[in-house]
Amino acid sequence: MRVLGIDCGTEYTGYGIVDLLADDRLACVVCGAIKVSPRDPMPTRLSRISTGLQELISRHRPDRVAIEDVFYAANVKSALKLGQVRGVAMLAAASAGLEVAEYSPLSIKSAVVGYGRAEKHQVQQMVTRLLNLDQIPEPADAADALAIAICHLHTAATHERQAG
Repeated sequence: MRVLGIDCGTEYTGYGIVDLLADDRLACVVCGAIKVSPRDPMPTRLSRISTGLQELISRHRPDRVAIEDVFYAANVKSALKLGQVRGVAMLAAASAGLEVAEYSPLSIKSAVVGYGRAEKHQVQQMVTRLLNLDQIPEPADAADALAIAICHLHTAATHERQAG
């Protein structure tokens, strides 16, 4: 299974694609972030994020998409902007016929680190270990997106075992 994890943001939208290999190892296919300028109008930023995600989906053909639930925003305006980016991410996935799974930050941290209140650097270190990477993925949004993809793969595997 190949999962595209998306860490939605209004300046950096992180992405990470992870494969679950036949021997149950995880492999990073690609990761990075779509950077948009905060000086650009919001419709322009959303369009760039949408185009970037559509290109990733077309090029790497994930089986599923996973994103983080909105959990906190400094203010209502920030929450609305983040919701717009999440909507664009969901639309890009749905337009490609892909299911979208949403996970809380607590679920993501629990799946990756084993502790729902883990610090950001702990998540980054575990992502690096689980994917056998030489260094922590940059920017931090890419590491977060990989964590979201890993969370989905672990959750899907658990559901399969329980169903079997």
